[in-house]
Amino acid sequence: MKQVSRRVRRMERHHRMGKGSPLNLVSLMDIFTILVFFLLVNSSSTPQLPSQKDLALPKSTAQKVPEDTLVLAITPQSILLQGREVANVQELMATKDDIIPPLKQALENQRDNRQLRRAETDTEEAITILGDENISYALLHKILATCQQANYTKIAFAAHQMAKPKN
Repeated sequence: MKQVSRRVRRMERHHRMGKGSPLNLVSLMDIFTILVFFLLVNSSSTPQLPSQKDLALPKSTAQKVPEDTLVLAITPQSILLQGREVANVQELMATKDDIIPPLKQALENQRDNRQLRRAETDTEEAITILGDENISYALLHKILATCQQANYTKIAFAAHQMAKPKN
């Protein structure tokens, strides 16, 4: 048997001990688990309309999914365009005019902003109305007339989708 020098034995021992610790997979698994839950919660295949606490939408059995358009919410107290208050309902009901000037101005501003972002310019704009089921027809008539004056002719009404009854 051949005699190994002290230096060689020390180097062998150093290489055996210096292999390092194995990779700790627990923290890596935690990160991936959190990432998977985040992606599951935030990825939705259907567009969601903004919800208002004081807004009770009518019920519908329609199957068509709403497009991603400008959203006009009509609560019992105010009219909101994209979440910003445009007009007060009680003040509007006191006027006799069919056109709502602040709403018309806000709709025209939104149309101009959207046309700046798009290359093609459509003459017709789309809007989705989230109206409380208890709003008056007179108010709805004023809002529809204002939308028509501002060139928003593709109007959709939002409703809660109900399940079809089983026969």
